Amino acid sequence: MIKSFFSFWVVLSATSLWAQNLKKFSVPKGHIQIAEAKGDLDKDGKDETVLVFDTDVKASDKQKLEGTSDYTRVFYILKNENNSLKVWKENSAILFSSGFGFYPSDNTLKINIKNNCLIIEQLFFTNSRHTQQYKHTFRFQNGDFYLIGSHDHFEDTCDFSFTNEINFSTDKVVIDREYSSCDDDTKVPENSHKEFTHKFPALIKMNDFFIGDHKFKIPGLKEDFVF
Repeated sequence: MIKSFFSFWVVLSATSLWAQNLKKFSVPKGHIQIAEAKGDLDKDGKDETVLVFDTDVKASDKQKLEGTSDYTRVFYILKNENNSLKVWKENSAILFSSGFGFYPSDNTLKINIKNNCLIIEQLFFTNSRHTQQYKHTFRFQNGDFYLIGSHDHFEDTCDFSFTNEINFSTDKVVIDREYSSCDDDTKVPENSHKEFTHKFPALIKMNDFFIGDHKFKIPGLKEDFVF
């Protein structure tokens, strides 16, 4: 009984000390908030707050060349300690910039917390006909946030709809290819669907993840699965 109480006291003390070391949050100068989500990410019974901002740091010269503003984006995961928001995590690598893609004004960004996981969804046009959608799911475990789900959907208004999915908790991979055409005389390729298991060496930490930097060979095909 004494040993159990001592262990609980040590954990409680370490948690309190950790919380005290977090930096108090204040909106950085020049930042404009564009999204917000609340929910419990570490299963402690208290909601965290996620805030997303357009910064004042230019991501490219689009503003000069095309009249379109293009600024880097950042999100903060904040803990509420003693009625004060404190910075738990900060990330600017996952989010695309405000002027990214072919039609920046039609881009969408959604942040959600569900089942104690942080879900980030982004959609943009790669050209006048193609849309690219990403959905990434992160879970807090073993002292950090890890990527546990990846969904990638690439679509043409007439010709195709491609979906790539990974569940890192089960190592299940899904590749789905659907074809169509707006031209009745065009020969449409056959649809394909492939599911398999791929053993990943380790989960990827959120702050180590960059979209498109990871790949592996697809069994039975000559192409790579890129995520």
